[in-house]
Amino acid sequence: MLIKQLFWAVLLTAAWSAPASAATLYLSVAASMTDAFTDIIASFAKSYPDVRVLPNFASSGALAKQIAQGAPADLYVSANTKWMQYLMDNNLVDESTNRVLARNTLVFVGDPRLNISALDEIGSLDRIGLGTPQSVPAGQYARQAMEAAGIYEPLAAQRKLVFAKDVRQALIHADRGEVDGSFVYRTDALLARNAKILFTVPAALHDPVCYPVALTASGSGKTEAIAFQAFLASDQARDILQEHGFEPAQ
Repeated sequence: MLIKQLFWAVLLTAAWSAPASAATLYLSVAASMTDAFTDIIASFAKSYPDVRVLPNFASSGALAKQIAQGAPADLYVSANTKWMQYLMDNNLVDESTNRVLARNTLVFVGDPRLNISALDEIGSLDRIGLGTPQSVPAGQYARQAMEAAGIYEPLAAQRKLVFAKDVRQALIHADRGEVDGSFVYRTDALLARNAKILFTVPAALHDPVCYPVALTASGSGKTEAIAFQAFLASDQARDILQEHGFEPAQ
C-alpha cells in the first residue's frame, strides 16, 4: 500500500510540475505573403511564446480547397476575394471576422535587357509565366488584364503561356530565365535576383489586388486565433507588411 501511495504521489507531482502543452495555431496564407508572415509570426511569438504557430503557404485556391476538405486551419488569408467568398458560401469561415488585411500591385518581370515596357508588347515574347488563373489570384488578375487588352486568347492559342502552381513559382521561372517574363506582385518582384520589373499592369484592367483575412469556423472559437487576428491589426504587423512592400488596407 505504501509503495502504491508513493507511486501515485510521484506521478501527480510530475503531472503538476510538467509544463502545459503549447496551443497550436494553424494558418493558411497566400504564397505571396510568405516572407511577411514569417516575420509577423516571429513578432507574435514574442508576446505569445506558448503558442505554436504552423503556417501553410500555397495558392489561395489550393488552400481554400484544403480547408473545404477538412485540413486544419484557424485563420485564412487569401490574395483575392473570390476564394474567401467560396469559403463564406460554404460556412467554413466566420463572415463577421472577414476584413481586408493589405493591398498589392501586379507587375511584369523579366530580363532587364528585354525591350518591353507595356502590356500590349508581350506578344513578341515566346514564353510568358503566370499563376494558373483557376487557383492563383495573381494569375487571375493577369488573365483579366490580358483579356481586357485583347491578347489572352492569341497568346494561349500560340501556347506562349506557362502556368505556375503559385505566384512564387511564376517568379522563379522568370528569375531563372525559364520564361521571358512573368506576371507577379510587386512584393514578389522585390525578391528577384535577376529579373526586374519591366512594367506595372494598369490597375483598371483587373480587379483590385487585396488580401482578405478571416477566422475559420473552428478558429473563431479559439483564443489564440482571435489573438493572432487582432495582432494583424497592430502597428507592428502593419509595419512588417509595409516593409515587405504591401500597401495599407485603407
